[in-house]
Amino acid sequence: MSSFEQTQFDLTGRAALVTGAGGGIGQAAAITLAQAGAMVGIHYNTDAKGAHETLAEIEKAGGRGVLLQGGLTSEVDANRVVDHFVSQTGRLDILFNNAGNPLSRSSIEQCPTDLWMQAFQVNVHSAFLITRRAIPHLRKSAGHASIINNLSLSVQTGGSGGAGPYAAAKGALQVFTRTLSRELAPDVRANCIMPGVVETRHHEIFTTPEKMEDYRRQTPLGRNSQSSEIAQAVLFLASDASSFMTGGVIDLNGGRFLR
Repeated sequence: MSSFEQTQFDLTGRAALVTGAGGGIGQAAAITLAQAGAMVGIHYNTDAKGAHETLAEIEKAGGRGVLLQGGLTSEVDANRVVDHFVSQTGRLDILFNNAGNPLSRSSIEQCPTDLWMQAFQVNVHSAFLITRRAIPHLRKSAGHASIINNLSLSVQTGGSGGAGPYAAAKGALQVFTRTLSRELAPDVRANCIMPGVVETRHHEIFTTPEKMEDYRRQTPLGRNSQSSEIAQAVLFLASDASSFMTGGVIDLNGGRFLR
């Protein structure tokens, strides 16, 4: 690694909290940030097995991690997750709000009120709670603080196949990020990633193999992405390499959507 790369991407001495780090993008991001030198908070709600696997991978490579359990739609749990991590590290420099879930598919016309409310609870309210608790610690990071929020390509497509409630919630998360970028500057940067189709357990649950193949055909690069590829964008936004970027979005969809 060159001295430039070490300067820009080295996270040694920093602390990064990753929500939903028991699998998929969250797991890959936690491992990647640890490889760059960060002490990583591995948050999970129900996937204890996946979280322990994340920690094992980090420790196998010589990194450091802390397991953090909690349901982030609860203010008590969200506060406890942040407080416990900071008690272990003494600092918080990077927050990756990755946790989220479509929950179920429904057209807007047929959408139960409970599903609509839960979509916002799981995908927006949780990010608000943990971010609010994290902000005072992030402000102390001497210009290195970064918030990264995980969106979805459904923000641009409107949520095909009944993903409208999820798309609406992720759209709100994007506006939340813009607000943070204005309110917290210059102390803290806030940006988003917007992945397209990533081959994770998420799509094993919510997407048929036929639809996944259809997505591949629609993608100019001829394939869906892997979590490890998305994690590289998280590293960029977490590091000083993106020091002049705030309020922005990185598209990671293989060319399926062009701004």
